[in-house]
Amino acid sequence: MTQPSFVPIVEADQVRPTYQLRVPGIWTQSRPSELRGASQPRGRQLGSPGPDQGFALKLARGFEDRLELAPGESCEDAIAGCTAVATRRCATFGRAPVVHDLTFGFTLWGFLGDAPADLVEARGRLFRSAAHHYQAQRAIADRVKEETLRLTPEAVAERLGRWHEMLMVPEPG
Repeated sequence: MTQPSFVPIVEADQVRPTYQLRVPGIWTQSRPSELRGASQPRGRQLGSPGPDQGFALKLARGFEDRLELAPGESCEDAIAGCTAVATRRCATFGRAPVVHDLTFGFTLWGFLGDAPADLVEARGRLFRSAAHHYQAQRAIADRVKEETLRLTPEAVAERLGRWHEMLMVPEPG
């Protein structure tokens, strides 16, 4: 309801002028960290971005008591390296991580049992201190061949004896 003109109004109750915001300019890619081009850059050590990848760490904790570690291997290193593989796999499918991605990673590197001795030897060098070094985690994930990422955990378990076909690991020496 409007106020009659003969009733005095205190200054605080007076209608104030509105603040006019300026029209923003056109957006440009001017900051150094912004991606240029139509897609995420790909290559070694660049990672595999995907939705909610941190959830893989929570899922990985469910495997702690099932891991079969060789002498000198640590649970934290195995989790860090295999989580990197799992996040790369789920990003390949464009989704968040699920328990099957972790099963895939742990099975592929032989941490869920039945690992050939040469795989255990090869993974020992790669996984050493992986929990503390991002580059080591990326190197572990980058060793998995692209076509291997599309296999099911069951198919990986069946082919574990032929692990050289699924991983790019140099011969010891």
